[in-house]
Amino acid sequence: MSLIKLARLGQRLGLAGLLALSPGLVAAENADNYPSRPITIVVPFAPGGSNDTLARLVGRDLEKKWRQPVVIDNRTGAGGNLGALAVARSEPDGYNLVMASIGTHAVNPFLYKKMPYDAVKDFQPVTLVAKVDLVLVVHPSLPIHSVQELIDYSKKNPGQLNYASGGNGSSQHLATELFKHLTGADMTHVPYKGSGNAIADLLGGQVPVMIADMPLVAAHIREGKLRALAVGSARRSAAIDVPTLDEAGVKGYEAYAWYGLFARAGTPRPIVDKLQTEIGGILHDPGNQAFLRELGAVPSGNTPDEFAAFQKAEMDKWGEIVRPLGMTLD
Repeated sequence: MSLIKLARLGQRLGLAGLLALSPGLVAAENADNYPSRPITIVVPFAPGGSNDTLARLVGRDLEKKWRQPVVIDNRTGAGGNLGALAVARSEPDGYNLVMASIGTHAVNPFLYKKMPYDAVKDFQPVTLVAKVDLVLVVHPSLPIHSVQELIDYSKKNPGQLNYASGGNGSSQHLATELFKHLTGADMTHVPYKGSGNAIADLLGGQVPVMIADMPLVAAHIREGKLRALAVGSARRSAAIDVPTLDEAGVKGYEAYAWYGLFARAGTPRPIVDKLQTEIGGILHDPGNQAFLRELGAVPSGNTPDEFAAFQKAEMDKWGEIVRPLGMTLD
């Protein structure tokens, strides 16, 4: 169609009709005006966890940049599924995001018999916010100073040693079940409604063992309130000086937590790209990078396509781990 005919068509249909024929132009205009009202970041776990901390850091700096409120909405339940579902059912306009975890977008599809959403088809990846070191810690009241001592103690005291996690399907839960599977350690899972609640009881000695997100326990380890035995990643952490679990004798062990932002599937790509660009800038800020690395988190800020590829790789990896463990949840 020639430009003259297109102009005449636009006159007949009106501007709205012409724009309806040009969805890319509509998306570009929406991205230019975005955001024009408050943004909500749903955190699918209770306050006090790593994803809550990361969401608040991102939200704080987005508010400064865009001069629009960023609301942090903690929606707990079903291993994070309820919070993720809220975004899966939201409008695809970029105003509702979820600070997803390895549980909500990589592990839960293999754990839960019935999922309320499709972790891939119902969401648009925005960016991986950070990978977070996991660290095996014990309460100082336990007479344990090494990974092998923990394994031996658990076998000599079957059914007596409990471990905490931020909930069924959380990274802490899966990381500890993997540890048990590889070592034969005898420990009973005690799931909490969020990592913050789990850490509180860990510090109190009510539950003496946890593979925890490093940002939540690094200060307590330095203060002697918790004893660190090893980290779960393939390389040592910059936050504390302890060996990896692989180095400590659990050969082939590797587990870490990760948190990233997803929008509803169908969100216009210009809006998604605008979000990624701004959040990537926040994560590459030297002050934010230093803060996160000190806590044991490695900031990312990758592109939507890179994050999508990362999610697929994580689903492939954890699917192969979860199936042999025979773990299922209703």
